Amino acid sequence: MRTKIYGAELEELVIEVDYPDSFVTPGAAYYEKEYSTDRFLGEGTYKETFFEGIHIGYGDFLLSKPTVAYFDTDMETVEMHFALGGLSRAHSPHFPQKLSFNANQHNLIYACGFQGSVEWCAKESVKLLEINIQPSYLKKYLPDGHLFDLFLESIERKQSTTITPHNYPITPQMMNLIQAIIHCDRSGHFKRMFLESSIIELLMLQLEQITNHDCNVFCAMDKQHQERLHAAREILDQQLNATFTLNSLAQQVGTNEFALKKGFKELFGTTVFGYWNQIKMQEARMLLTEGMMNIAEISSRIGYKNPQHFSTAFKKYFGYSPSELKVRY
Repeated sequence: MRTKIYGAELEELVIEVDYPDSFVTPGAAYYEKEYSTDRFLGEGTYKETFFEGIHIGYGDFLLSKPTVAYFDTDMETVEMHFALGGLSRAHSPHFPQKLSFNANQHNLIYACGFQGSVEWCAKESVKLLEINIQPSYLKKYLPDGHLFDLFLESIERKQSTTITPHNYPITPQMMNLIQAIIHCDRSGHFKRMFLESSIIELLMLQLEQITNHDCNVFCAMDKQHQERLHAAREILDQQLNATFTLNSLAQQVGTNEFALKKGFKELFGTTVFGYWNQIKMQEARMLLTEGMMNIAEISSRIGYKNPQHFSTAFKKYFGYSPSELKVRY
């Protein structure tokens, strides 16, 4: 399997990678490599982890302007795609529709080769997690049901598609697993065991959400209302140490408290303050692992006046205290 990435207008080949069919040579627990994305996307990195039948790719880069990259791959894969930050649009003759992702959205994508472009649409921070599994791996876990049967039929016909035309919100449960995968500090056989079990659980959460969630929510919700909800989420993302009430946040985005509360839960799968707590805790965990700030400074950074209250909230969310995590790093 071979993947090529080109710069603007196909003028420059910036990366060409050969992957073994099973992603890793037999006998190896896993294999990792990391690229700088400075040459073709923006300041940052893209890290890959491989083990038999599974590929994990995590990108974290900062765009200086709207950016387009061109991809050409013969890989046949089912991709668990998680857009953690940024806005992207993918165009390919292999897909019947454009693949568009806003931050905090996911979907399952089947691709039998991909030739086309991916555009990141603004000057912003982009984070994404891509987990590629083989179709045969997915079939072991795919439940019966009309929606899934259609997806399987597309795989049998080798027709690239998404499992559903609508992306779904990344839930707090999913985000916990995603962060555990990204920041896994185990090694050797135990790292592979942890990653594989986490991926199966993450796939389960995706399929469960697709099965239980009413897709009509995305169709019925007024586009202007969706934009207001996205604006509310962006305010929460950017102002972790601010003080909000539902009413004050609703007024900032031009809606009312009831519409914000109901619509946010429908669109993003969690409450306003549940989401805000989630991103506060994830930011705190990242700062702790970086080791550049102490617990009191991190507490203040994410809006806690009392470090003890922060430590209590952190332990409730992750199951271990900030000081326990800091010792590990």
